[in-house]
Amino acid sequence: MDPLGIDTAFVGSVPQVYERYLVPLIFAPYAADLALRTVRRHPSRVLEIAAGTGVVTRQLAKTLPPEVSIVATDLNQAMLDQAAAAGTARPVEWRQADALLLPFPNAFFDVVVCQFGVMFFPDKARAFAEARRVLRAGGQFLFNVWDRIEDNDFADAVTRALGTLFPDDPPRFLARVPHGYHDPSVIAQDLVQGGFTRSPQMTTLPARSRAVSPRIPAVAYCQGTPLRGEIEARGPSHLIAATDLATSAIAHRFGAETVDGKMQARIVAIEL
Repeated sequence: MDPLGIDTAFVGSVPQVYERYLVPLIFAPYAADLALRTVRRHPSRVLEIAAGTGVVTRQLAKTLPPEVSIVATDLNQAMLDQAAAAGTARPVEWRQADALLLPFPNAFFDVVVCQFGVMFFPDKARAFAEARRVLRAGGQFLFNVWDRIEDNDFADAVTRALGTLFPDDPPRFLARVPHGYHDPSVIAQDLVQGGFTRSPQMTTLPARSRAVSPRIPAVAYCQGTPLRGEIEARGPSHLIAATDLATSAIAHRFGAETVDGKMQARIVAIEL
């Protein structure tokens, strides 16, 4: 449970830090993968849910033919504003929308795509049901989720470091939310509850995460995700100390200059 709404608090400077540091660090390669998988479907209309700052949207706009309609949505208007400011290679429709109550007619899109967003949905089966509702017959719901935090080096290093700073109340946002929804059987069951009847195709996709210094992943995670809210909830003065400690922990494991760590995600595709 998240009674204070911290787990979804992409507020203040978080969208800007997210776009500047986190997108190139971990999101860009998986965005290219999802865009390529979408292109292979030869869609006419594509809906992106939980678009964030638009990293997948930009890839879709570059790779899909210009006649293909792209609608990119997110619950958080600040993230959409950052996405629109970054721009795309061609016009797309940006729209604030709740994935649990999509403002689109039935059977309207050929592909519904979501990058690293389903973990944040408070009712995943309901969100999946909405994706199914707006898909045309033969359409595809395509999304990815992060694998276990232990398979994602920088997120794991940051989480372990913050556990030493706050031993009595360790911030666990990264393990709980982004890396907390990876069990194939749970995902498959939620899809069934959402009304999908076919078996999903699931692929494990490893990649590398690189930065020119250990400070970059520390800032990315501590200041560019809702982890910031968890840290500041323990005292506003802790943010810099937490970022410094995370920097030291990453440097200790991966070196003081260019850092290179593994990351891993699951790709899920299911047809209607």
